[in-house]
Amino acid sequence: MTIDTSLDVLIVDDYKTMLRIIRNLLKQIGFENVDEAADGTEALGKLRAKRYGLVISDWNMSPMTGLELLQAVRADAKLASLPFIMITAESKTENVVAAKQAGVSNYIVKPFNAETLQGKIEKVLGHG
Repeated sequence: MTIDTSLDVLIVDDYKTMLRIIRNLLKQIGFENVDEAADGTEALGKLRAKRYGLVISDWNMSPMTGLELLQAVRADAKLASLPFIMITAESKTENVVAAKQAGVSNYIVKPFNAETLQGKIEKVLGHG
């Protein structure tokens, strides 16, 4: 299975350390074009200004949560089909259900490694 690592990826987390970790994991997989946003509002602005191939967002952020960001993305005709992976610290069933109902492409529970991240990205973007 091959994934197009030339895609622009937007990672969204209000925790700088986590952004750095995700960026490093993406680099290990081969993604070089990675932008960051510190919250959902900033992320939406970036998503509307540039074409991304994938969004990886944390769930727990304020003032706009990852779920609210996902709902805003799915409600925007231009962004509605954008692959969206949610990162959560807890795999509560109701969270998973809420994310699925909101149209999440996949989700990852922390902590995770490059292999897990690559597997999820392949599921979302995979061709072949």
